[in-house]
Amino acid sequence: MTPQRRLYARVGMLVLAGFLLAAGFVVFLTANIFGARVVIYETYIRESVQGLDLGAPVKFRGVALGHVTEIGLVSATYPAPADQSFVDAFQLVLVRFDLDLERLQDGVPDLREAIDHGLRVRLASQGLTGLAYLEMDFLPAQRFPVVPPPWRAEYGWVPSVPSTVAQVQNAAQVLLSRLENIDFAEVFRDVASLTEAVRHQVSEGDLAQTLSQAAILMRRLNEPGPDGADLAGLVAELRGMATEARGLLAGRELRGAIANAGAAGAEIRNAAARLPASLATLEATLRTARGATGDLQADLAPILRDLRSTVA
Repeated sequence: MTPQRRLYARVGMLVLAGFLLAAGFVVFLTANIFGARVVIYETYIRESVQGLDLGAPVKFRGVALGHVTEIGLVSATYPAPADQSFVDAFQLVLVRFDLDLERLQDGVPDLREAIDHGLRVRLASQGLTGLAYLEMDFLPAQRFPVVPPPWRAEYGWVPSVPSTVAQVQNAAQVLLSRLENIDFAEVFRDVASLTEAVRHQVSEGDLAQTLSQAAILMRRLNEPGPDGADLAGLVAELRGMATEARGLLAGRELRGAIANAGAAGAEIRNAAARLPASLATLEATLRTARGATGDLQADLAPILRDLRSTVA
């Protein structure tokens, strides 16, 4: 073989190897695309997407399901109506991403049902690297209600929620705004006034007198003198009375008296229950006696008249 032919053979082999390497590289990059059910979705983010690049992963609770395919502004894709000069919704960031549905299990709900159950997208960061990615998760639907956009989305639309960093920043801003409305000078004056009032009570006020009297009483109780003995005797008598009272309350006689009182009360209730019937019987007896007395008077009247005539 001549040197020229050997050169041609080497060049042909080099071109063939380069072609095979290019074909293998293309097959390697598209291995996860061909044969997979890839669906494009889009979301609209209100915060900055710094650190989110094309090709960033889209994860569901840490499991990669797709990649970011497009990042732009909503106003460039969905222009605002001419009669509206400024609309806040058209100032959002548009992020489109693909999902490999083959990696999802069978029986998953459709997009609308998943959104109703709380499916949301938020921006997340990969640790200390600062690289951002999209995280999908089911969150409380009542806490993050769905606000439909004022345009017709070209792809399936998934609502977004603020990221954890954005929520912390918003809470800090709210806290700072509330702190700005607090009159710290007035608060310090109130604290100083309260401290002065407490100091006055401890030194000269009613609290100081109460503490002094309590200290005097404790010294008298601890002293072996007459006052201390009298107080100690009084405390001993009170303890004895309390002991006797507890013994009396726990004694058999008091329990018997209470039981007898209960039985007497029951008999009184029974007698009171029978009293109406007895009163009715007595009233009937009185009516009968009154009738008999009237009849007797009617019988005695002619006899008395005859007797009066006879006497006359």
